[in-house]
Amino acid sequence: MTQYQVTISMAGRSRSQRAPTSSRCLLRSRELPSVADSAVMQRSFFEVDVFTTGPYLGNALAVVLDGAGLAESEMQRFAHWMNLSETTFVLPPSSPGADYRVRIFTPVAELPFAGHPTLGTCHAWLSAGGAPQHPDVTVQECAAGLIPVRRIDDGLAFAAPPLLRSGPVDQALAGHIAEVLGIGRAEIVDLEWADNGPGWVAVLLASADAVLAVRPGDLGDLKIGLAGPYPAGSPEAFEVRAFFAKDGATTEDPVTGSLNASLAQWLLRTGRASAPYVASQGTVLGRAGRVHIAGDPDGTIWVGGQSVICVEGHAEL
Repeated sequence: MTQYQVTISMAGRSRSQRAPTSSRCLLRSRELPSVADSAVMQRSFFEVDVFTTGPYLGNALAVVLDGAGLAESEMQRFAHWMNLSETTFVLPPSSPGADYRVRIFTPVAELPFAGHPTLGTCHAWLSAGGAPQHPDVTVQECAAGLIPVRRIDDGLAFAAPPLLRSGPVDQALAGHIAEVLGIGRAEIVDLEWADNGPGWVAVLLASADAVLAVRPGDLGDLKIGLAGPYPAGSPEAFEVRAFFAKDGATTEDPVTGSLNASLAQWLLRTGRASAPYVASQGTVLGRAGRVHIAGDPDGTIWVGGQSVICVEGHAEL
C-alpha cells in the first residue's frame, strides 16, 4: 500500500504568518493497484491555487517538488489518485538553459505543456527556495521545450508557446461544435484551431453573457474553448470557458492557462483584442479566475496571474 502524508498549513499565509502548529491528515490509497515501486521517500509536496488572489477560487494544482527517481507509471498513478486537473513532478533540468524540468500529468495522461501547471509549479519552486539563473526570469523545461516564466506585478507570467495547429475549422466540424454547445451555428462569431498542446478549438461568441449561458452536451474527443467580450470599460475584457471530456462526461476547467494563451494569440492577431487585457474564467463554477495577458514589441505574448499555496507538506512516494 502506498502512503501519502501531507501537512496542511493555513492557505494564503506566508511562512512567517502561519500558525505555529498545523493539522495533519494521513491519506491512504486503497483503490489503486499495488505495484513494484521505486524506493519510497518523503518528497516535498504542495497544492497551489493558480490564477487567483485568494485561496480556493482558482484552479488547483498538485506539485511534487523532488520527483527524481520516480518511474513514469508511478507519476501517473499518483496523478490519478490526486484526481486534479494536473499534477506536476519537478526534476533536474537536462538543458543547460533551464532552471528545472517538469512533467505534467492529468489523471489519465501526460501533457507536453499546460498553463496553470507552469505558473503553479514555478510558484512552488520559488517559494521553496529555488534560485533561477536569471533573477527575474525562470526557465522551465518541459516536453514542449523551454518556457520562460517572468515576475510581473500580478504574480508570474509564462511566454505563450507556438501553436502546434492553427487555422480554420471545416464547416462540418463547425456545425457539430455548435450542436454540442447547444447553440445555433449563426451564434458563433468565429472559430479556429488554437492548439498549443492540449488540442483546443477556440470559439468566439458575441458576448460574455452568451458564453456564460452555454450548457454543453457530449463533446466526444473535442476540447473546446469559448470566449466572449464584456462591454467596453468593464474590468475584464473577455469571459472564457474551457470544456473537455473526462471519464466519459463533459467537464469544465476552472481556469486554463494554455487556452488563454492560444486565445490571446488568435484574438490579438485578428484585431479582436488589444494587450494588455484581463480575462475572467470559472464564473459558472463559482470561481474567480483572472488571467492577465500582455505583449512585448517583438510579438511575445505573456500569460500571467497570481498563485496561492493552500497545502504544504510531503508525500511518501
